[in-house]
Amino acid sequence: MDISVVQSVRRAFEAQVPRKVVRDLYNRVRFGDLAPLSDAAIFVDAETVVDRYDHDRAGRRFRRQDSGAVIGGDWDQFRSDVEADTKLVSCRMRYEGGAEWADTPVYQRMLAEIARGHDPDGCATETALQARYAELDRIFEETRKRGRLLRASETPQAYRREHGGIFLHVARDGTCLRGGGGAHRFAIAKILRLTAMPAQIGVVHPQAVVDGQVARLMAAAA
Repeated sequence: MDISVVQSVRRAFEAQVPRKVVRDLYNRVRFGDLAPLSDAAIFVDAETVVDRYDHDRAGRRFRRQDSGAVIGGDWDQFRSDVEADTKLVSCRMRYEGGAEWADTPVYQRMLAEIARGHDPDGCATETALQARYAELDRIFEETRKRGRLLRASETPQAYRREHGGIFLHVARDGTCLRGGGGAHRFAIAKILRLTAMPAQIGVVHPQAVVDGQVARLMAAAA
C-alpha cells in the first residue's frame, strides 16, 4: 500500500474522523438543518470571547475529537477569564509591551519543562523554543499587515475543514468559550482586535443548536 495512503488513514483515525462522520449524521437526524458539523469553521469577533471553558472545575475535558458534539448539562457555566491565560498574558507583554520572549512567563515555563526532559509544543531545546517564537513573531506581523488570520484550510497543515484551528465551544446562549487549542493564534486575534476570527467548532450546548445560534456561526464562515 502507498505510504501516503497509510499516513492518510492513520491521520483520519487520530482525528477520529470516522466517529465524527457518524456524529454528523446523528446530529442531522436530531436537529435537521440546525445541526452542527464536526470540525466546521466558524467566524467570531475575538473581542466577544472573554471566557474559557474551565474543565478543571467542570470535571470534564473536551478535545478536538469532540468537535461538533452536542452535550447538555451545565458544563458551559464553568468559566474563567481568558485574560488570565499565561500565553495571552505573554503575548500581550511581547506585542503590546515590547518585552523579550525570554522575559515572559510562557517562555520561562516552557524552558523549565525542557530542563525536566519534556518537549512542550514540540520544543526539546531552547534553540527550538527560540525558533518557535521567532515564527510566532512572523505570523503576528503577517496577520497585522493582512488584517486577518488565515483559516486552517489556508495553511500547509490543512487537513479537514477547520481542524487544528482555534478551538471554541458554544454555550447555551450562543457565546463562544475558549477551548484548549490555538492559544497563540487566539492571543494574536485578541491583540489585533480581529472581528472575524476563524475557529474550529468545539462542543455545543443543545440550547444553542435549537435556537439557531450554531447554524448562524457556521453560516458566517460559508
